[in-house]
Amino acid sequence: MNNQNISADDKELVIAAKANPDEFQAIVDRYWNRLFCYIRRMFYFNQEDIEDILQEVFIKIYKYLNDYDDNMAFSTWVYQITRNTAIDEIRKRKARPETVWLEDEDLVKVLKSNFSLEKEFINSENLAKVKEIIVAMPEKYREVLILRFIEEKSYEEIMDIVQLPKGTIASLVNRGRKILLEEIKSKNII
Repeated sequence: MNNQNISADDKELVIAAKANPDEFQAIVDRYWNRLFCYIRRMFYFNQEDIEDILQEVFIKIYKYLNDYDDNMAFSTWVYQITRNTAIDEIRKRKARPETVWLEDEDLVKVLKSNFSLEKEFINSENLAKVKEIIVAMPEKYREVLILRFIEEKSYEEIMDIVQLPKGTIASLVNRGRKILLEEIKSKNII
């Protein structure tokens, strides 16, 4: 069994949950808040819908835990299931939810990791403008920027989550950063 891509803590949780179904709650406890925030940032569902989606996500994780391939980081596998479940929900509705949610600290993470900014730039007015830019971006760019800079996923993890080649991910991240910078400059934010 190759466990190089699974953290020691995740490995212990997976082993315990496979041995005793009552131990699965520890996986739920570890990932619930992270996945809740991920869905809210990326897919814009309201709280009740996110909770329903997460119920489905954890049922799938539980159901397929024995099929988990430890060549992929456990957290990546969990994010992949979450992303696919949220996309399935959007398809069922045939419409994208309207609520938009990015916290100021999320925006600051994106900005700091992409640009060297002066402290005075990071104020609520500028952050609101940056949020508008990110929300208006094509989904393919917004998704990789959120995964890379807010969820802090590696290129390899993003590859596994969105199921695209590394070169495509790198290109999307670079293009997303360029779009963000161009829009920030064109709106005279910096």
